[in-house]
Amino acid sequence: MKNRPVVLLASLLLSLSLLPVLVPGLVAWAAGGAHIVDDSEVVDPGTCQLETWVTGYSVEVGGGYANATNTCTLSSLPRLEFGLQFQHVWFGGTGSSEQLLGPALKVNLIPEETGVGLGLAFNGGVNMSTGAFELGTLVVPVSIPLNDKARINLNAGWQYLSFANSVNGLFYGAQIETKIGWEEISLMLEVFGRQPGFTGTQIGLRWRPNDAALEFDLLAGSFLDNVNGKFFTVGVTFRY
Repeated sequence: MKNRPVVLLASLLLSLSLLPVLVPGLVAWAAGGAHIVDDSEVVDPGTCQLETWVTGYSVEVGGGYANATNTCTLSSLPRLEFGLQFQHVWFGGTGSSEQLLGPALKVNLIPEETGVGLGLAFNGGVNMSTGAFELGTLVVPVSIPLNDKARINLNAGWQYLSFANSVNGLFYGAQIETKIGWEEISLMLEVFGRQPGFTGTQIGLRWRPNDAALEFDLLAGSFLDNVNGKFFTVGVTFRY
């Protein structure tokens, strides 16, 4: 699934003792793997994928989180992707950490091949120590192919963060991704935000050698509201 919006912001903001807000990435669910903005498509019917990534913050902040999300799409339900997401979050300067576990669901309502793709995605996280429901995101992803090498992804939806000053907020994002050079390499640029809350941006490269089972992400991002809010991500996705 795509999207990793919530844990990302939570760990950063808690480390900074700022307003806690996470993106759909802890909701980390986006145009695939470690991207924050999601697309409208689901995993190929009859297959599964394991998305893993580690995000760390600049030395001024410290902390970060690790994610593992496994989702599948059945041949009998070709437009439904479902699975579980686990995240381990550690906070800079405190030495403390938390583990979150929750569902990852996406329904493809209109395939991208029609000209404009439309989906509905939900992610949630429960604190494994307390059993409390910490965060949830319900997003409508839209994908607009520009040609056979580029597309735009747009997101808008609701985000719940139990620890934020504003528990309920609007999540939004826009992303463009395009293949560059070899067919196996793509460039992604996205902006995202939560109101009330934050605004951020992320850029990165994705490499899928020979269009095979493994896919690699290298990303860098920043929260525009805070000069120290920089983060870096390395991700690996395995399809099976």
